[in-house]
Amino acid sequence: MSQKPRIQISPSILAADFVNMASELASIESAELVHVDVMDGHFVPNLTIGPPVVKAIKGAARSPLDVHLMIESPETYLEAYIDAGADILGVHAEACSHLHGTLGEIRKIGERRERTVRSCAVLNPSTPAAAVEYCLEEADQILVMTVNPGFGGQSFIDAMLPKIETIRGWIEKRGLAIDLEVDGGVTLDNIARAASAGANVFVAGTAVFGQADRKLAIEQLREKGEKAF
Repeated sequence: MSQKPRIQISPSILAADFVNMASELASIESAELVHVDVMDGHFVPNLTIGPPVVKAIKGAARSPLDVHLMIESPETYLEAYIDAGADILGVHAEACSHLHGTLGEIRKIGERRERTVRSCAVLNPSTPAAAVEYCLEEADQILVMTVNPGFGGQSFIDAMLPKIETIRGWIEKRGLAIDLEVDGGVTLDNIARAASAGANVFVAGTAVFGQADRKLAIEQLREKGEKAF
């Protein structure tokens, strides 16, 4: 059996004040990860940031960067985002013709750069868990979207809980050291449900950046997750 995963909070800078990014990152330095959403205006109906901004964020962040590529043809940009500072690089199953190979390539690029880069497969709400079952051994993390991707501030889709349970079951059965992440609408009111289903990494936007005391918000989310996992 794999070791019990630790609970990790990954505040999403999509909800941060980009004008004051250095101070915003300083306010979440107690978090295990920093979640960076990359959107191209094609795969999702929104446009955000590219490698130069990711590189700037890397220079100011205290925690590893959890970079989520919501873009078409992500395999074309793996090296660019890894070189910009991604420590975890997530690609969508829906955008990858060869997901197994893309996940493996993320690890290989990290090896060539002589550092560890963790591979992450991402599933939209409409995509079944089976889309990643065959390539779990190539993944260090699986991200289940609990909202439709593209915009922050949406409500958590409870219908995703059985998908989380299914994937956690596969991970445990195979004895794999894979983190299971959820992204979308995570709050103090629902994090326990996601943790009970098997998630151990939680992306939180407004639930952290919408609070006056970000450190306290992170601590409260982590505590609720730990009690329920």
